[in-house]
Amino acid sequence: MLRMKILASAVPLAIATLFARGEFLAGPRPCIEISGTSVQIAALSWQAHRHVSFTNDPSRATVRVQISDTAEAADLTVIDDIDTVEAGACESNSPPRLVAISRNLSPSDPVIYLSRDGPADYRIFVSSKSFSLLDAAALIVGARGERHRVEAALL
Repeated sequence: MLRMKILASAVPLAIATLFARGEFLAGPRPCIEISGTSVQIAALSWQAHRHVSFTNDPSRATVRVQISDTAEAADLTVIDDIDTVEAGACESNSPPRLVAISRNLSPSDPVIYLSRDGPADYRIFVSSKSFSLLDAAALIVGARGERHRVEAALL
């Protein structure tokens, strides 16, 4: 009986610990390192420091990300041919900056238009088993923020 009470009190505590740390999704999540800071896709949306969303309408976008055909022309290149992520590949001394992909468009968050056509604020090249095009676009915008290079060039 005492064992059952201990077990009954330990299980909710273990679940609360997992929930607080956001460790529901096992395994590594896509991340990049820029200037000594790692930027990672958040496991849970509420943990993220920055939220981004995507649109199919270029007029609603605040950031344009072009899918590049070559690695040389890209601002962010992700190439891997392995099934598992190397341990410690994106570790830094500080906690990672977390980015979440939101399904709802928010006026305060970057809205990304991902396309193969230009002009673009960023260009990405992805040939990966662990990164999607959406992950790469969210990470570069989450790391660098909204640039208005295209608008500035038009002025």
